[in-house]
Amino acid sequence: MRALKIPGLRWYIVGFLFLATVSNYVDRQTINVLSPLLIQELGLDKIQFSQIAAVFLGAYTIGMTFWGRLHDRIGLLAGLSLCIAAWSLVATLHVLAVGFASLLVLRFLLGLTEAGNWPAAGKIASEWFPPHERALAMGIFANGSGIGAMIAPPIIIFIQQLYGWKATFLITGLFGFVWLIGWLVIYRRPERHPWMTAKELALIRARSVEIDPKTTDDADAKPPRFRELLRYRQTWAIVVARFIADPIWWIYLVWIPQYLFKARGFDLKQISLSAWLPFLGADLGAIAGGLVAGWLIRRRRWTINRARKTCCVIAVAVLPAGVLVPLVDDAFAALGLMTLVLFAYQFWVNNVQAIPSDVFPSRAVGGVFGLGGSAAGLSSLLVTLGAGWTAQHFSFTPVFIAAGLMGPVAAMALMLLVGRIPEVPIAMPADTADVGSGRSAAGSDR
Repeated sequence: MRALKIPGLRWYIVGFLFLATVSNYVDRQTINVLSPLLIQELGLDKIQFSQIAAVFLGAYTIGMTFWGRLHDRIGLLAGLSLCIAAWSLVATLHVLAVGFASLLVLRFLLGLTEAGNWPAAGKIASEWFPPHERALAMGIFANGSGIGAMIAPPIIIFIQQLYGWKATFLITGLFGFVWLIGWLVIYRRPERHPWMTAKELALIRARSVEIDPKTTDDADAKPPRFRELLRYRQTWAIVVARFIADPIWWIYLVWIPQYLFKARGFDLKQISLSAWLPFLGADLGAIAGGLVAGWLIRRRRWTINRARKTCCVIAVAVLPAGVLVPLVDDAFAALGLMTLVLFAYQFWVNNVQAIPSDVFPSRAVGGVFGLGGSAAGLSSLLVTLGAGWTAQHFSFTPVFIAAGLMGPVAAMALMLLVGRIPEVPIAMPADTADVGSGRSAAGSDR
């Protein structure tokens, strides 16, 4: 019997990661959507709620670097399986929350375990997609965040109204275990996947990754140490750009329900019917960023350098529209502006997040992605705390103004630091001690 072959297998793989990201965002958004209720029932205030969000981000910051390194070492099959099993378990344990202290502990654990989802995206883009498709792959994956954030309000509030807030945490947390079964069945590395066609493997391998002459597969070489990665200006470009720009996403993700509730007078039902709109914009921006970059590289024959940077500049020209969010009188005009901002943000970030797989060989992508994610988490933590304090003592206006200015500053830092993005990933020296041992430092992924 002929072995099963599935054309376009790479799109099924990234589709699975899309579903993981949906689960990831529904789990983390449950507390934000229910924040008006939880603040009242558990006796919290805005500062305590911002501290709960900051603890999540602090753990997320630590987790990004940890998981990025772990994915490079043990591979995506084992790494992502462990990651989603852990965060799904923690999500269900939110039923035990009884007050501020217990929520702090649970959000710390959730942030630590959920962080592994994003470094996985960088490795998928590097190992499964040629350069002209990487930003689109990242866009599909990142669409899970927008879809998750978009569907979370109506789903979460519907479940809460039927069964209460504790059952809501339990039900949303269980989806990850269902996803895990499918992932264990479908995932292998491209060159070892029995369902892979020769034509698709040739397309993927057209990415021309530099392979160390002492090993047959770059992904099997030992991942570089962090101090080695930090010698490259391109690593610093990702770290600094994400440090500056990523708080934009977290400001909107964490505070949209509270902003609509306090500043615009929405109740829970109105929040469930409208809070998804900005995240629809994020979904469209994620796909648009990938499609435009791929079109410029594939159809217009632009260099990766020119295409990525052009997409970044287009996006950051729109991001300052967020300054107007608290200044317009009409609530739905404010929602429209938030939708535009998140469209532009995802357009930007998916091209930025494709740069590590453009610049570095596969064995380094998870590490660079993790460092960038940790920098993003650290700044988002600080900004989230500041946003809570500012909203409690003043208003949301300074928060949105600050968010509107972050994108252009991040773009300037990226352009100054990244230099020219190469057409072929740079060659990095391999540690021959591990290569010669015959063990795959990156994990076999069967």
